[in-house]
Amino acid sequence: MNRDSESFQKYLLGFLASINQPENHTGNCEDTDKGDHLLSQTATINSGELKLGSIPQTFLLGEIPTVQERFQAVIKRRLQIHTENHPPLFPWETQIVDYPDTLDEPSLVFSPNWGWMAQQSKLNLPIPLPEKVFQELLARCQQMVTSSLPIGAKLVQVVEGLFPTESHTINNLAGLVLRSSYRSPETLETTPNIESDYSDLGSQQQMAISLMAAQQLLDNLTLPVSPSKPVVERLWLTSAGALNLRVEYHSQGDTKLLRVYGDLPTQGILTLRGDNSIAMAQSSIPGCLSVEISCQQLHPTYTLEVECPELDQLPLLFVINPTI
Repeated sequence: MNRDSESFQKYLLGFLASINQPENHTGNCEDTDKGDHLLSQTATINSGELKLGSIPQTFLLGEIPTVQERFQAVIKRRLQIHTENHPPLFPWETQIVDYPDTLDEPSLVFSPNWGWMAQQSKLNLPIPLPEKVFQELLARCQQMVTSSLPIGAKLVQVVEGLFPTESHTINNLAGLVLRSSYRSPETLETTPNIESDYSDLGSQQQMAISLMAAQQLLDNLTLPVSPSKPVVERLWLTSAGALNLRVEYHSQGDTKLLRVYGDLPTQGILTLRGDNSIAMAQSSIPGCLSVEISCQQLHPTYTLEVECPELDQLPLLFVINPTI
């Protein structure tokens, strides 16, 4: 009974595949007769009265592979025709779009070059930091450089973003980093596995090196001036060359003047900001720019933004701390 039912199902599939074919307009009467006969066989099967002797001559087991092959060929041809007439679309497409075989080179650049990375070579670190770590540290230092918090608290807040569950350890290590003895070359040479890559170090060693980098970055981004030290210079390496800054503090009676000279490696903008005062200079070519602010009273901090779109979309932020 199971073999007869399986054979009949295969024959029924073959019959369904052969009807309504546009390339075959003959044999309609024969197909109708086959359909009537199949319906009769179906009724007989449902009533449990199908006998082996009632199987028609065209239902021989030897012909079943031929029926299967025809059915598969018909389905394959119909799918090919449907796909050619109605190509599938991506979820974001509403119509057929021709895409180029290759992309132009500019299209391969999905983010601007990060040109501030070269400054890491100026830091006194036992091993170089991965670019992503250095970039995150610099971004966090940019956020904290204008804060009035003590340097130790700044270091902790900069580095704990890399180790969010190690605040207590970072606090302890920050105190050590601020001691000159810990930053001495002799101490660095005794640090275990210091020759290894950053990723191979233990978490406490990674924290210590990150704290050292954060401290030096904050120092690089801070420009203190005073009557006793009226000029301060800063060098920042970039992928396009050196960025040179010179800050001058002039005091004549009650008049205070801050003047900044910048030698930029690319086109860019210098912006000096104070309380209710701003000075800006822009150049379309590499070279020197200068800005200055004159004020009756000095404010605790002034910010200096160096914008170089060819290096990065975000400006490099410095803080000028004048003291009397």
